[in-house]
Amino acid sequence: MSRRFNIRVYGICIRQGLLLVSEELIRGQWIIKFPGGGLEWGEGPHDCLRREWQEELGLDIEVGNHFYTTHFFQPSAYDDSQVLSIYYHVSFSPLQQPQNSNEGERIRWVPLEQVSANLFSMPIDKHVGHMLSQSSGYHLPLA
Repeated sequence: MSRRFNIRVYGICIRQGLLLVSEELIRGQWIIKFPGGGLEWGEGPHDCLRREWQEELGLDIEVGNHFYTTHFFQPSAYDDSQVLSIYYHVSFSPLQQPQNSNEGERIRWVPLEQVSANLFSMPIDKHVGHMLSQSSGYHLPLA
């Protein structure tokens, strides 16, 4: 049995009381998640996040403060790996507009008061969604 890690890096963008989320069609099912994706060999988490946001949303982002790294065991829903997710605050110029890279992805802004664990599809994102819903104890910079 192969034991490996799947490292994911995601961005949290909050602008004017709204959170940017991504909906992605994965294996025939729409998944609501934070924009981001898998760390590739030879890149660091910040480089990964910049690449993923450019590929998925066509945005050049600034990576801000670390928000959260998985602190519990989470097996992948798709293979035999253990998922480790890292979340950072991100921002981008108001002159840029996020755009879907393909038909299998959609983006939308969600009012912060509607953000909760239930908004998201995957367990680690649910945990971060809960953290954001309890945001009075967290520093949430505006993009």
